[in-house]
Amino acid sequence: MKKDIVIIGGGAAGMAAAISAYDEHTDILIIEREGILGGILNQCIHNGFGLHMFKEELTGPEYANRFIDELKKLPIDIMLSTTVLDIRKDDLFHLTMTSEIHGYVQVDAKAVIISSGCYERTRGAIMLPGERPKGIMPAGSAQRYLNMEGYLVGKRIFILGSGDIGLIMARRMTLEGAKVLGVAEIMPYSNGLTRNVVQCLHDFDIPLYLSHTVTDIIGHDVLEKITIQQVDSQFNVIAGTEKTFEVDTLLLSIGLIPDIALFDGISMKKSPITKSAVVDQTLMTDIDGLFVCGNALHVHDLVDWVSEEGKKAGFYAKSFVHKTKKTTPFYQEVQRSPLIRYTVPQLIDYHQTEKLITLSFRVTQKMEKGIFKVMQNDQMIISKKASHIVPAEMETINFSLDDLKSKDPITLILEEIQ
Repeated sequence: MKKDIVIIGGGAAGMAAAISAYDEHTDILIIEREGILGGILNQCIHNGFGLHMFKEELTGPEYANRFIDELKKLPIDIMLSTTVLDIRKDDLFHLTMTSEIHGYVQVDAKAVIISSGCYERTRGAIMLPGERPKGIMPAGSAQRYLNMEGYLVGKRIFILGSGDIGLIMARRMTLEGAKVLGVAEIMPYSNGLTRNVVQCLHDFDIPLYLSHTVTDIIGHDVLEKITIQQVDSQFNVIAGTEKTFEVDTLLLSIGLIPDIALFDGISMKKSPITKSAVVDQTLMTDIDGLFVCGNALHVHDLVDWVSEEGKKAGFYAKSFVHKTKKTTPFYQEVQRSPLIRYTVPQLIDYHQTEKLITLSFRVTQKMEKGIFKVMQNDQMIISKKASHIVPAEMETINFSLDDLKSKDPITLILEEIQ
């Protein structure tokens, strides 16, 4: 089987990429390992989606169905319940897949878009101390059990980590009759959106223990108790601050990691911070024709932004496939000040015909008021003021290649406004 573009992952980013990439001259295939399109949206039955994309508030399944309905109007091939086993690259990409419907399949493609989403960190990733009883699981797994399978995983709940999914599950479990005793976060600030802290914790009187972590788990067969303690600025446990809770379930909301392990075999350049590919402003990696978008590239706050990124990846993948004359790229790495944790894209191709660039980034610490500046050779290219700047919320800044004075590297900095 031969295709122009293969999209791996049929969630928000993958569907948006397919719709954006489609025209009558482009043959597209979406590969999705689940039996339905929509990705993680299918288990997110709470509202709050679509405010930017559709200017109305939707649930996760409603948001996904907007894109599914668009896909149904287009002659785009979709393979559900299909897992990509291997990917290789020479002049083309060669994908090996297995499917309960289609069997063992091999596909050749001119371009590949990775939109495979992300997965949750587990207790092993943070070396959680104590015994290993039943009743400890990622918050996303508990969400799937409850919203899709109809099982409440516990009655007395504690949540470690204040990522958005943990905050949302604190509210969801409360609404289903469970008692959520608290949320502990090792950082001195929440790692979720402010609106989720307010709507999911404050509105339900669920305590948030900042600068706290779980230091002991008690229970031989099933979880019986947990102990949390306060930590200092170096994350050392402070003696005498122990708090013990009798619980039957500990949910973990301790971070998300882009799911791109499949592509280790093709040696694309990766960022140690985002744990995903290094890309330029077209979302293409250092491997020609390989694009990454959505949570497979970096973890987003809103699904609307995931879809926007998917659209961009689809547009540029189509441009790559149909480009008759390949230009030689001229890359410069985006530099950043210590207050900027990472940027996406990490590279700027100065020979790109597309001039508009959107830098997405996160900061390393809270700041009440600040100004972001894009600098080149000590000259300010563009600036943007912001308030209530927090690491948990992604920021963006837009500029054009035409704004730059030369082909020297640019630097993104953050300065505090007193």
